[in-house]
Formats: sequence, C-alpha cells, structure tokens
Amino acid sequence: MITLNINGEPRALDVDPETPLLWALRDELNLTGTKFGCGRALCGACTVHINGNAVRSCLFAAGDAVGKTITTIEGLSGEVAAAVKDAWIAAAVPQCGYCQPGFVMATTSILNTDRHQSKAAVLSQIANICRCGTYDAIRLAVGLALERLQSGDAKQRRSAI
Repeated sequence: MITLNINGEPRALDVDPETPLLWALRDELNLTGTKFGCGRALCGACTVHINGNAVRSCLFAAGDAVGKTITTIEGLSGEVAAAVKDAWIAAAVPQCGYCQPGFVMATTSILNTDRHQSKAAVLSQIANICRCGTYDAIRLAVGLALERLQSGDAKQRRSAI
C-alpha cells in the first residue's frame, strides 16, 4: 500500500511500488486523461507534473512518487494552465486529441518555470509527439499562451507604477 498526493488529495493505492505511475493513475484511480502512447517515455502522451516538473509517467515508478506532489491533466489549474488551455482551444489544436493532454502538461510546466522566454525557446523544450501532425496549431497555441501571459504581466507592471 502506498499513498500518493494526486491533484491535491492523498490517495491510498494498493499497487506494487514498481508499477508505472501511468497505470496507477489510469487503472487504479480512473484518471484517464494521462494517456499511454509508447511505454518508452518517448512520445509524451503520459506527461504529468511531479513537484511541478513535466515527467513521463509510463516509466516513473509509483513508489518513487511517494512524498511528492503529482498533478494530472484533470487537476491542472492556475493562471498559466488556464492560459495554455484557452490557447489550445482558440487555436483548435486537437485533431484526434489523444496526445494533447501531454502537450498541455509539458507546455504548462515550461511556462510555469519562465513565462518570459521566447516562443522559439518554449517550443524547443517540448519533446512530445503528435501522430496527427498538429504542430502548426501547437506552435500557434504556444504563441497565444505567451501573449496572454506576457500581456498580463505588462498590465500588472504598468498598474504598479
């Protein structure tokens, strides 16, 4: 039995600590927004946040997540997450949508670290794969999210003067 902090709540799981976190989330907790793509941590469909960092959950042991904060797409919140989600909708990114939770999680983690970086810098850090090829829409959405976050920062700075 292990207890994990998932989306702000302690969750007790009766799983082998070596079970991939992906399967603990999907099979034991029915948090199916995190997807299985390749099982080799290459595609990013299984991306979750652990202590705020994007992690591929298909190869991350559930037992290694004990004592850490885990956020899935279902629990993703905050200003940056809202900007990214809204941008994904505005840019009509999903085609099949299967990989998009992983892209949203990766992008949110990057922008939570530094929202003042360039679009090219953000895109260079996203290593996820979309089999439908929605990369043009993803690039547009990243730009929209950055514009929203950076214009909000500019408004806050102006109002503080």
